[in-house]
Amino acid sequence: MEFCEKIKKIRTDNNLTQEQFAEKLFVSRTAVSKWESGKGYPSIDSLKYMSKLFSISIDNLLSSEEILDIAEQDKQQRLKKNNGFIFSAFDILSLFMIILPLYESTVNNYIYSVSLFAKNDLFNYIKITYLVSYIILFIIGIVEIILNLLGKEKIQKNLNIISLLIHLALILFFIMTKEPYACSLIFILFVFKSFLLFTNEKK
Repeated sequence: MEFCEKIKKIRTDNNLTQEQFAEKLFVSRTAVSKWESGKGYPSIDSLKYMSKLFSISIDNLLSSEEILDIAEQDKQQRLKKNNGFIFSAFDILSLFMIILPLYESTVNNYIYSVSLFAKNDLFNYIKITYLVSYIILFIIGIVEIILNLLGKEKIQKNLNIISLLIHLALILFFIMTKEPYACSLIFILFVFKSFLLFTNEKK
């Protein structure tokens, strides 16, 4: 008997609907539907809980090869989540671009590195653009963390792409306004975030 058939048998033997079965295992009904149609496997934690809840050995549910596959799947999922948290952290840290002395200011022919608020030789609309961009990135970072915890990968990925586009726009603005230090830092963040997103796509 295949794993998908075993899962369905456990559910029907206990007179549970897919939704009720999902509630008992703290997963979504869609997840249970995937298991029963052979399109996916539960996580190791879900398997352990299922084994305890219905008094069934994991060895009776899965072959040793399938258990190894699930363990590898769990490992990849954890790495993906960790990368998501690091990506979010970079977005949140973007707010520090406001207070770090990354902007050049010329006073009496001397060039100083100052914070965004202390840079007086910058047009207000440009300063406001930078400020709003950093705040948006900070908010995106907070939302990304929440989505990562909730497992909303698709929405999180869309936010990641928006975040990268904002970074790209900032790089262009910094080049136009001749801010090499700020441009270098935001470019480094952009490269790291691109790498994390690319790594997650490969998993």
